[in-house]
Amino acid sequence: MRTKIRSMTFERGTPDQITLWRDDLAEARANLVIEGLAPTLDDDEMFAMMLEEGVPPRLMPTLILQIYRQDGRG
Repeated sequence: MRTKIRSMTFERGTPDQITLWRDDLAEARANLVIEGLAPTLDDDEMFAMMLEEGVPPRLMPTLILQIYRQDGRG
C-alpha cells in the first residue's frame, strides 16, 4: 500500500501539518473508542503509514478507495 501511495500524485503535507493531523486523528480515534467503535490495529497502522507519507486526512478515504479499486476489491 505504501508503494501505491508514494506513486500517487497529490499535495503532501508539511511536517507541521502532519503533526497537527496526527493530533486530530488521535482525538478522532479516542472519540470512536468512547462510542464503542474502536479501530483495529490494522486500521491504526494504515492511517499512521498514510500520515508518514504526508496524506492529508481529507484525502485518505479517496486514496483508500482508489487502491482497493486498482486491486479489484471495490
